[in-house]
Amino acid sequence: MRELKTDILVIGGGPAGLSAAAAAARAGAEVTIAESDLHLGGQLVKQSHKFFGSKEEYAGIRGFEIAKILKDEIAQYGSRVSTMLNTTVSGYYGDEGVVTAMTGEEEYLRIAPKRIVITSGAQERLIPFPNNDIPGVYGAGAVQTLMNVYGVVPGKRVLMIGAGNIGLIVSYQLMQAGVEVVAILEAMPKIGGYWVHAAKVRRLGVPILLRHSIKRALGGDLVTGAEILELDDNFSQVGETETVECDTICLAVGLTPTNELLWQVGCKMKYVPFLCGHVPFRDKEMRTSNEKIWMAGDVSGIEEASAAMIEGRLAGLGAAKSLGLNIEPGGFEKYWSRLNSLRAGEVGEKIRVGVSAVVVDGWADVQ
Repeated sequence: MRELKTDILVIGGGPAGLSAAAAAARAGAEVTIAESDLHLGGQLVKQSHKFFGSKEEYAGIRGFEIAKILKDEIAQYGSRVSTMLNTTVSGYYGDEGVVTAMTGEEEYLRIAPKRIVITSGAQERLIPFPNNDIPGVYGAGAVQTLMNVYGVVPGKRVLMIGAGNIGLIVSYQLMQAGVEVVAILEAMPKIGGYWVHAAKVRRLGVPILLRHSIKRALGGDLVTGAEILELDDNFSQVGETETVECDTICLAVGLTPTNELLWQVGCKMKYVPFLCGHVPFRDKEMRTSNEKIWMAGDVSGIEEASAAMIEGRLAGLGAAKSLGLNIEPGGFEKYWSRLNSLRAGEVGEKIRVGVSAVVVDGWADVQ
């Protein structure tokens, strides 16, 4: 059993985690990143589309290129930032101040950090329907991993469930890879993703069927098709069921924060629908109700990767500040200004409402 000590343990090596590590290391902290995957970058490594927003949030740069920028940034701090890949954090023992983890399937670790930043991201939601467990039914993240990490297409004819940003983007990436997208189904009366993404798939002739969902997958050993249905305002079936021929069903029906560790460490949590699940209360420095725990990214509420990177900077600064290190003057104000700008307008209204429900000025009144 290996035992490690570090100033700040960052749990998760995605956009929020890398940004937190960079901010903390810049302040002089010794940082250890624990990442369960075989590479750093999280979802960024799967994203081939160009980002929106401002120059500071890498507008016009593709996601996988942003991952490289962030990895290069932490590399400049040398041994001050260490990385453990294929490492899953399994628990936190507050009375000992120890985090347990496994590297691979054989090496057990005990890590004693002074502070912890949790950036564990999100997990895909699934929806129940008959035969949703047969080969050929995928989550959208799995499809992105197959194509953009390993260069493997999931099938030849894909039915996409969900017209949010992920469903629209993955549909376009499938078509770029030569895969036919037979339709995109959306249960809501309007498209949930950005119009620019929807316009790209519509120009290529893909129908986006609003108020539609899947009833069942067809097939035995493999997907051979799907039964789909139209929905009314009460999400009840309208008319007859239709059959669609496809060999792949891709589910892009949302994400939920991977919050198990936050529950385990005793953070005060609240269910916030606009943030897609239970999320922790946090102060302006991204500290949770546990005075040794900070968090950032999708685990704090489902949002764009641009917001995750800014929250990561805030969390890294907050953790470093708590150790008495010299942080950049005006850093919190600068990053909050950028975050507020990113969340401005009609698109960010739900996020603003959701975040306002869990940001605190002090901890005395949080139950």
